[in-house]
Amino acid sequence: MRRLLVLLVLAAVFLHGCAAVRRQGPSKRERELTVTAYAYNSTRAQTDGRPKETASGHDLEPGMKVIAVSRDLEEKGLTLGTKVHIEGLPGTWTVLDRMNARKKGAIDIYMGADVDAARRWGKRTVTVRWTAKD
Repeated sequence: MRRLLVLLVLAAVFLHGCAAVRRQGPSKRERELTVTAYAYNSTRAQTDGRPKETASGHDLEPGMKVIAVSRDLEEKGLTLGTKVHIEGLPGTWTVLDRMNARKKGAIDIYMGADVDAARRWGKRTVTVRWTAKD
């Protein structure tokens, strides 16, 4: 009798857990990558002549929390519109641009027109975290 009671309790706990997972909807996974992070500005010297337009056609404004990603990172889930957290920087950043094809394993952090801030940032290794949908 005791064994049956234990089995019934375990079954109820298991079934409750399964129902909770179903209610959450599509599964989400935390993702993390270590990348090389550069900084960029909306200046003619750093772009192809359209300093306020991303490669994906979005308009940039100083103060936006935007990054560009190398094309190999797109394959790892950092696609346009993905919201990320960057080690060492506050807030949530959005992938809205892509880097030149020659870069690998890298992000560019948008710093508006503040060239001095971009120079101070320089080149760093950081961890980027985001939630990926399956």
